[in-house]
Amino acid sequence: MDSSRISEHGFLADGGTAALVDRAGSVNWWCPYRFDAPSVFGRLLDDDAGHWSIAPDGAAGCERAYLDDTLVLRTVFTTRHGAVAVTDALALEPGARGHEIGRRPPRMLARVVQGLSGTVRMRLHYRPRFEYGRVTAFLTVRDGLVEATAGAATLRLRSDVPVEFGVGEATTRFDVRAGETYGFTCAFTPTYDGGRPTVPAAGRVLADATTGWRSWADLHDYRGRYRAEVRRSAMVVQGMTYQPSGAVVAAATTSLPEEPGGDRNYDYRYVWVRDFSLTLQALWRAACPDEANRQFAWVARAMGRIDGEPAPIMYGVEGERDLTEHRLDHLRGYADSRPVFVGNDAWRQRQSDVLGEVLDAAWLMRHYLDPMSAEVRTLLRALADQAATDWRRPDAGMWEARDAERHYVSSKVQCWTALDRAVRFGPRLGDAADVARWAAARDAVREAVLTRGWNDRLGAYAGAFDSADLDASVLIMPLVGFLPAEDPRMRATMDLVERRLSHDGLLRRWDGDPAGFVICSFWLVGCLALAGEQDRAERLFEQLVARVNDLGLFAEQIDPVTGEQLGNFPQAFSHIGLINAAWRLTECADRARTRAVRQPAGERTR
Repeated sequence: MDSSRISEHGFLADGGTAALVDRAGSVNWWCPYRFDAPSVFGRLLDDDAGHWSIAPDGAAGCERAYLDDTLVLRTVFTTRHGAVAVTDALALEPGARGHEIGRRPPRMLARVVQGLSGTVRMRLHYRPRFEYGRVTAFLTVRDGLVEATAGAATLRLRSDVPVEFGVGEATTRFDVRAGETYGFTCAFTPTYDGGRPTVPAAGRVLADATTGWRSWADLHDYRGRYRAEVRRSAMVVQGMTYQPSGAVVAAATTSLPEEPGGDRNYDYRYVWVRDFSLTLQALWRAACPDEANRQFAWVARAMGRIDGEPAPIMYGVEGERDLTEHRLDHLRGYADSRPVFVGNDAWRQRQSDVLGEVLDAAWLMRHYLDPMSAEVRTLLRALADQAATDWRRPDAGMWEARDAERHYVSSKVQCWTALDRAVRFGPRLGDAADVARWAAARDAVREAVLTRGWNDRLGAYAGAFDSADLDASVLIMPLVGFLPAEDPRMRATMDLVERRLSHDGLLRRWDGDPAGFVICSFWLVGCLALAGEQDRAERLFEQLVARVNDLGLFAEQIDPVTGEQLGNFPQAFSHIGLINAAWRLTECADRARTRAVRQPAGERTR
């Protein structure tokens, strides 16, 4: 399959969905209705699943970058005849600024070609394929626009140059001279919505998108270390937010493999409660408190009452719970990695760590939850009650094992987190009897983890009770305050995890994991910083950040040998890990400076 590498892609977003465009100027992924809707450009998963390319007709060099503080992508192609820029963006609502952007996305993809020097021959190939590549549309010209309709979806293309039609495609070649500009806008509409909205000029769309993203960026002024990296990651997380609800999807794609040719190819275009607390922390620390508030409101509405039922662990972007998984057998998959999935059956699993994620997030935002609504109070009480009983049960764990449930240490630790935060809330959450019951359960969880989670033969905390298998998820223990990083057993665990699971700075989740899992590596950064190893933590952080693609984007995993990014892309979890690790480095450095100032001069010289 002749598809671009995952890391070759840039990320465009509009608050409702995303598009991926590669270095060769081809849009290889776009699900225009919303993140988890069927694609109209799906070449990322099969050459025949649709694309839209605009690039020089011949060999060309390529340099690209986002316009400052935007998700507007500018690619400069250089040929022996001259240079040309192609600028791409998903449309934002005209006039939307700051926190309004993306609330009502127009569902349009705009591309502007600008001659920079000489004369460059360009080639456009527009080949939509609806329903994940199943349907070839018939293209016609109507009202001066190229219209493609297939079932419930219609695309209308406005082009500044004439195009020629083939079967299900439009093509053209055109010359661009220095100073000339040509625009192209592709607009999606439901076929039967009864309207035919105007398709604006591409230049206007780009101007609105640039202004909108910059107005959002101006509202967020992170002051900590690694400011540029944090601001870019915060914008990526914002781009992965479904603005009508405030939910953040795990990734923009489905079925990009953890290992080329492998079968762990899951659909990540949904919202995991596991990511919830870390997302909130990241947005908070990146100076995005309004987004954090919307996130908490979303999860409270989505979860509703959970009395007597396991807490749901994931949702659709509008709170849907049934995400039943099925295969798209007509697609070959990225790099021939089958199966391709839509939906994700992890929604059926019990994952007890989500209890801690939500209560930890609530504690982080406790000042904004005062007074606490009855809806939120009922939810948090139910989660704490569930942690007090279900911590004794096995679950699928945070890596969503599909073979058997186990007593995962990280799940127990997060049950402890849920109970610890509930106790801290005290009378705001429950009466004296409730608090006493939660405290007793918290202490029981702690004792169980310290005894059954520790493996003498391994000399470390294992991934599950009574197991000898290492798992990087135990690194959350210092990060949630379960144990200090300086604790001898925790320190030994960190050392062994790094020694056995790390390769060239990338940390695998377990022995046999095909590649380094990016957020685990950032967890190690945080643990090292908490252990007082600031210099080593900073070196590891900078080593990790150097592995982003040329646009500052991370996938889920990275092959430590080849450096190839793997898994769904871009991955919110990875960017959340970067933000939280940068904040941890800032916090620990500030504390160290404060201690140094307070310490007597004579003691500092010993």
